[in-house]
Amino acid sequence: MIPIVRSKNLVDWKYVGQAFDKKPEWKSDGSLWAPDISYFNKKYYLYYSISIWGDVNPGIGVAVSDVPGGPYKDLGKLFDSKSIGIGNSIDPMIFVDNDDTAYLFWGSFHGIFGIKLSKDRLSTIGDPFHIAGNAFEASYLIKRGEYYYYFGSRGSCCEGAKSGYNVAVGRSKSITGPYIDKDGKDLIQGGGTLVVMGNFPNDKGSKLYSGPGHNAIIKDDKGTDWMVYHAVEKDNPLLPNGATRRPLMIDPIKWKNGWPTIDGLVPSNKTKPRPEFHK
Repeated sequence: MIPIVRSKNLVDWKYVGQAFDKKPEWKSDGSLWAPDISYFNKKYYLYYSISIWGDVNPGIGVAVSDVPGGPYKDLGKLFDSKSIGIGNSIDPMIFVDNDDTAYLFWGSFHGIFGIKLSKDRLSTIGDPFHIAGNAFEASYLIKRGEYYYYFGSRGSCCEGAKSGYNVAVGRSKSITGPYIDKDGKDLIQGGGTLVVMGNFPNDKGSKLYSGPGHNAIIKDDKGTDWMVYHAVEKDNPLLPNGATRRPLMIDPIKWKNGWPTIDGLVPSNKTKPRPEFHK
């Protein structure tokens, strides 16, 4: 299902439990993927995917809890691929703009799309808008200064040591786009400025880690932005069942001339100062 872990410093983590007491029943086939949790209206809202590999009609649901550790009460389907008209509708991410308008961003190798949410964040408003092309999944957005920054993952997430996942970014002055990379290319047209990579491309890059991706970003009390993501240890790439093992990683983001990057463009392998949280 969806395990929940907690940390006060992004370094030391403790397992809390499962988000659900039982699997949501609105879709019979598939597993729960790629959750995104946000705090709103004194509750915690969990948006999740239900899908199987090659699913022709995956979907995104929403659940709610009074506490971050759950259990979460399922509120059902937000939409599925057939109802929204977009293939492989998984990997939800909620972004709340400065005027408190909430948007859902989602998609996986069938284009990345956004849509406005209702005030209670339980339904969609209007039509989806297209922001990135078929190379991307695992969306994450932040706003910094006058720009919205879109981070997306490209390549294969789950081929063990050969995983080619990597994170690329584009930015826009409008939440609906166009999102343009550092070289001026639209993300819909194949653009994307590299932020972090493993063995992509052609097995260049990190000698220790493959496939860094599906990131989130959190700012510590010192003002440093930290990228949280998963990657694959090349010398220990698989779980006992043969699935790709993807431990959690963090790295500080460096901002250079308005563009984010991870030092060396690869996951770090040296001890660094940890995030600072004072509460």
